[in-house]
Amino acid sequence: MKNVLVIGSTVVDIIVNLHHLPKTCEDVHVLSQSMSLGGCAYNTSDILRKFQVPYILFSPVGTGFYGRFVREALAEKGIVSPIPTPDMDNGCCYCFVEHTGERTFISNHGAEYQFRPEWFRIPASENIDSVYICGLEIEEPTGVHIVRYLEEHPGYTVYFAPGLRILKISEELLERIFGLSPVLHLNETEALEYTGRSTVEQAARALYGRTGGTVIVTLGEHGAYFYSDEAHAYVSGTKAQQIDAIGAGDAHIGAVIAARKRGASWQEAIAVANRVSAAVVETKGALLPDEAFQKLQF
Repeated sequence: MKNVLVIGSTVVDIIVNLHHLPKTCEDVHVLSQSMSLGGCAYNTSDILRKFQVPYILFSPVGTGFYGRFVREALAEKGIVSPIPTPDMDNGCCYCFVEHTGERTFISNHGAEYQFRPEWFRIPASENIDSVYICGLEIEEPTGVHIVRYLEEHPGYTVYFAPGLRILKISEELLERIFGLSPVLHLNETEALEYTGRSTVEQAARALYGRTGGTVIVTLGEHGAYFYSDEAHAYVSGTKAQQIDAIGAGDAHIGAVIAARKRGASWQEAIAVANRVSAAVVETKGALLPDEAFQKLQF
């Protein structure tokens, strides 16, 4: 099985639990605070690891306190990014989790979002067949280097999870990505806001018309809807008690990639992903513990 090249960020998540987000001038108390590895690329790669799908975490790790934290935590897991250490501090993400489990992010971007064109000579393309990218890196000025690399390797299957950054990325760059017929992964809010459509089905059909690739729209506890050249359908979700929604979307796309690499149909892959993301929202933090994953019995 060939590798999935996971392009993107690895950061320190500073998770702050509180009853509710403060209004301007309001004082609130923190219920708890913790730090852990995070970042969309790392979260996605960790799901691939759980499914024993080979991958390369192609993530710059910078300097400074957060860079040391990331590098040491990755080393403990036996993971080393092939990218040389840039002379720039790594960033972090402040994750505010309210009592409902909903999360709000404030990102301090650093080296983990800056990509240099020469780095893309490092991966051995003959050992890669799939690539994951997200919107945060593409939105940055250096995102064009990622897109150019993908254009130079048209045989890759590209999985693109832009998040709400799809509203910030230039249309010119989006058109170049859409020209690669990526698998597009969005949640309901993102899909409706970007397309201006009133239903998930209309939004997915519109996006498919622009990309020609499978479109997956996640619907929280209601599962997901997909539109592809093979079929289009709703896939039922798994009921979950939402404790913390951090990383649920990353887990979902990671599970979709893993299941597809193992030969699953789109409907089968999304059903697996729905179960994985449900388990993540029942867990504090972005990462599903290995013990909890094993209980899913895939």
